Amino acid sequence: MEVLGIAKDNDNMLINDQIKVPEVLVIGPNGEQVGVKPIADALTLASYAALDLVLISPNAKPPVCKVMDYNKFRYEKQKKQKEALKKQRANMSELKEYRLSPVIDVGDFETKLRNATKYLEKGDRIKLTIRFKGRQMAHTELGKEVLERFAERVKDYADIEQKPKLDGRTMTCVLVPKKDK
Repeated sequence: MEVLGIAKDNDNMLINDQIKVPEVLVIGPNGEQVGVKPIADALTLASYAALDLVLISPNAKPPVCKVMDYNKFRYEKQKKQKEALKKQRANMSELKEYRLSPVIDVGDFETKLRNATKYLEKGDRIKLTIRFKGRQMAHTELGKEVLERFAERVKDYADIEQKPKLDGRTMTCVLVPKKDK
């Protein structure tokens, strides 16, 4: 009897009475190999252990079944997937850019500070940029003070990854969220 794509989808494996093959290789609850058994014997073995018979490898010759607690197995699998997704999200943090001015007004500064704080709490990185125009190039220290003041105000949420650095007419600074938050 040919066993074709038994699992309905990636998550749902066949368990107990859903398995429709004459005999299977049975693996016990502790990982020990019980041997090749008729399906009825394998189901009896699983019911005595108060566990489920789960078809692990339908395409093997003979198909492989394991005696296990299927709900616990599914729960653990979902937990691992959630953890992996969380780590993936942490690695995929966005870089948000805020353009400031060396002569920025208090209200504008506070607004950008509030918005940047929200993004830092979400785990995104922040890039602060100041573009100097005309005679502002004579006073780049004013721009540096603005960036340092911004970094100082968000120090509870962020660490400085890249200190303020002048590149042509643009000064940039990169902030990353703190690890313990």
